[in-house]
Amino acid sequence: MTNTFGNRVKISIFGTSHAAEIGAIIEGLPKGIEINEEKLSEFMDRRRAKGSLATKRHEADKVIFESGVENNLTTGESIRLVIKNGDVRSKDYENVAKVPRPNHADFSAYMKYGDKFDFHGGGQFSGRLTAVWCAAGFIFLTILKSRGIEIVSHVLRIGDIADKSLNNMKPDVTLNRELQAESFPVIDKEAKEKMAEAIISKSHERDSMGGEIECIVYGLPVGLGADFFGGLESLIAQSIFSIPAVKGLEFGRGFEFARMCGSLANDGFVLDENGEIKTSSNNCGGILGGISSGMPLNFKVAFKPTPSISRPQKSVDLLTKEEVTLEIKGRHDPCIVPRACAVVEAAAAMALVNADGFEI
Repeated sequence: MTNTFGNRVKISIFGTSHAAEIGAIIEGLPKGIEINEEKLSEFMDRRRAKGSLATKRHEADKVIFESGVENNLTTGESIRLVIKNGDVRSKDYENVAKVPRPNHADFSAYMKYGDKFDFHGGGQFSGRLTAVWCAAGFIFLTILKSRGIEIVSHVLRIGDIADKSLNNMKPDVTLNRELQAESFPVIDKEAKEKMAEAIISKSHERDSMGGEIECIVYGLPVGLGADFFGGLESLIAQSIFSIPAVKGLEFGRGFEFARMCGSLANDGFVLDENGEIKTSSNNCGGILGGISSGMPLNFKVAFKPTPSISRPQKSVDLLTKEEVTLEIKGRHDPCIVPRACAVVEAAAAMALVNADGFEI
């Protein structure tokens, strides 16, 4: 199966968690975009599983460009990239072939596709495919960076442990560079330690944790996007909600607006030191009417806890229609949030490059 995102630049992903390879086809990019292999590898490494806070499944995640890239430059033709799967243990999933895991796509996918659904590792619904999004997203991040546009994210919350927020008015260049280099980006180091301890503790309890990521786009010009279905919120939401385990998204003050009055919620217009029109606050998150306002675009993403936990859980045998107790085997992240930061950045980049008014 393939899935496609974007109208101006199309990104189609293919493959499953335990297939020989996963990959993407990108159509609509011009020739001459440089792809720095070292920086691509560093970006991919941010999503890779490492240490006690992640799954024990370890993949190299080397990106192979089979077409559309020569001598590290795009040719203008369709790009086909693949990532090989190597460290798979399909036998770990035999007991869930007809017994769906709670909060997974297993049940709905089986009811829709029947035996065509590859349940090993979650098949095409697996977070494994987000490695492809990072590979494709890196190209879009490169394009944005060449225009002075930077995307930065960090782990804002794990359970009840919260980090500080990024500056939603102007960038902190030093801090942003530090966060972009981290596989577990957190501003407050003490909060980071507490988050790590909480994840490990839940793992020992055979449980998992959810969390929240804050993402900000700096340097975005005024005028990108459109009204209604072409709005930046619409494009970003489609891309972000395609990430497995995402269950919430808010722009700017988001759901806080429901508790505010207009006099406090409104962002007043002012002139900056260069005489350019800005806003005195950024409650709307850099988007007005679906169009970028010239202020930093910011949003928050909520992730549910990893549903694959080894505690006994209730389920139903789809063949016998009997209630059973399921114990999930295999290797799973006790919390996917730290690894998802790079994925969120990649997804945001794919949406922005597809926005009306963005010239590639």
